[in-house]
Amino acid sequence: MNGSLRTANGRPRHGSVLLIVLVSVVLMALAAYTFTSMMLVEDEASRLVARQVQAKYLVDSGVDYVRLFLTNDYATRQAKGGLWDNSLYFQAVVVGVDPTDPELIGRFTIVAPNLDSDGNPEGFRYGLVDESSKLNLNILTFAENQVPGSGRQLLMALPEMTEDVADAILDWLDVDEDLRDYGCEGGYYQGLSPPYACKNGPLDSLDELLLVRGVTPQLLFGLDTNRNGILDQDEMFGNLSSTEPDMYLGWANYLTLYSKESNLNNEGLVRVNLNNPDLQQLYTDLRAHYNEEWTRFIIQYRLNGPYTPREDDPEPVPATQVLEINLDQEPQFTFSQVLDLVDAFTTADNPDDSEQPLILRSPISTLNMQATFPNLMAHATTFAGGSIPGRLNIMQAPKRLLLGIPGMTDEILEQIMTRREYELDDPYGFDIHRQHETWLLVEGIVDLTTMRTMMPLICVGGDVYSAEIVGYYDDGVGTSRAEVVVDTTIPIPGILFWRDKSHVQAGYSIDVLGIDLIR
Repeated sequence: MNGSLRTANGRPRHGSVLLIVLVSVVLMALAAYTFTSMMLVEDEASRLVARQVQAKYLVDSGVDYVRLFLTNDYATRQAKGGLWDNSLYFQAVVVGVDPTDPELIGRFTIVAPNLDSDGNPEGFRYGLVDESSKLNLNILTFAENQVPGSGRQLLMALPEMTEDVADAILDWLDVDEDLRDYGCEGGYYQGLSPPYACKNGPLDSLDELLLVRGVTPQLLFGLDTNRNGILDQDEMFGNLSSTEPDMYLGWANYLTLYSKESNLNNEGLVRVNLNNPDLQQLYTDLRAHYNEEWTRFIIQYRLNGPYTPREDDPEPVPATQVLEINLDQEPQFTFSQVLDLVDAFTTADNPDDSEQPLILRSPISTLNMQATFPNLMAHATTFAGGSIPGRLNIMQAPKRLLLGIPGMTDEILEQIMTRREYELDDPYGFDIHRQHETWLLVEGIVDLTTMRTMMPLICVGGDVYSAEIVGYYDDGVGTSRAEVVVDTTIPIPGILFWRDKSHVQAGYSIDVLGIDLIR
C-alpha cells in the first residue's frame, strides 16, 4: 500500500501528506519563534532587574560617599570644592566595572535643584542641600513659645498659603486640642469618611501634610510629579501658564523636618550653657573661656536678674568689684538668649551699704561688639545638648522664607540678600562675624532689639544635609534613585531619613549624570 490518500471513489489524492507536513513545520517554527522571543524578553527582563539591583548598590555607595565627605571639616570641604556645586566630587563618581563588559562602568551622581534667590528653579547643580535653608515644620510650635505668633507668620510666607491652612497645620502639630482662630482639631478629622485622628505631634514625613485640611498635592508638590526638585520638560508642558514660578516645585521646595545645627565650639566641645542650674559647674565652665569680669557678671545675672538703672542710681561698676559669690545658691533667673548679656545691667550685694546694691554693667555692649562678639558667640549658648533645632539659614534661604521672620522688613531683607553674596577675605574682621547670625547686628543691618527678635529663629548654616543620589550604568539601562538626609551634628554622620525613589522617573539624562568625566 503506497502512502497516498484516496478519494471516495478510490482515486489517490497526491500531495496531501506534504501539505500536512508543511503546516506542521510552520506551526512548530512559530512555536519555536514565540518561545525564543519569550526567552529573549525574559533574558532582557532578568538583565534589567539585575541592573536595577546593582544600581541600588551604586546608590548605597553614594550614601556612604556623602557621609565620608561630610566627615571633613569646613576648610577641607572648601578645599575640595565645597558642597554647593562640585561636579569634580559629586558627578559621575565611578564605583565599578561590569565584569562581563569592561566598557560598562557603574557610577553615581549627586544632583540638587539650583534655585534663584526667590526659590524658583533654575536647573540643577551637583551638590547637597542644607536643610536649614528650608522652614522646619516641626519647630513651629517651639518657635511660637520663643516669639508669639511666629509660627503662623512663618507659614504665611509660603506662596498661596492661607490663614485657614496655616492654622490647620499648626493645630495638627501642637499637642493640645485647642482650636486656633482658623484651624481645626480632632473633631473635624473624625467627621471625615474615613475618619482619622489629628496628629497633635511632629510630622514623620512631608507627605503627611496631605492629611491636613486644605493641603492638596498641587500645593505640596506643584508641577514636580517625579519629586526630583527640578522642573522637567514633560512637567512644564501645558502647565507653566497656570502656575506662578514660586509654586513650580510646590511647598515641598520650602519645607523640611530635619534641620538643625551643631551646638559645639571650634574645638568640638559643647558650648557653655548659660542656664546651667549648677552655679559651681557654670563658674568652672565660664572660666575656661572667659575672664573673671565676664564670669562674675553672668553668675550675678543668674542670681539677681536684669536691672534697669534709674537716674538717681550710683554709677554702675564692673562685676570684678563683687569680691565674693556664694555659688551654692539657687539661680533665680535664666537667659532667654545669649544677647541678653549685651548692654545689660544686674545687681549684687553691696558690702558697704546693705540698702543700696551694687549696680553691675555688662562687659559686653554694642560699643565693643566687634571685639567681644566672636568670643561670646563661639562659646556661649542657652540651648542644652549638642545641637540647636530648626533655625533658618539666612545665608541660603530664599527671600520668601526670610520675609516670614518676625522683625524682618523689605529694607533689611534687601541688605541681607546683597551682603550675603560678598566673598570676604578678612579673617580678623568681618569674616569671623559671618560665622554667627549676629553679623547682622555687627554690620549695622539691624539694631539690638530687632536682632533679639530674630535670633531664636535664624542661623548662618546648618549641619543636616539632603542628597538626591542616582546610581546608573553608562548605557542608561537599570538606574536607581534615592533621597537621603544626613546628620553631621554627631561624630560620625548618621542617616536621619532614606527613601527609595527608583519607582519614579528620575528625569535626568545620561549627559546630565555624566559618563566620560576623568578623575
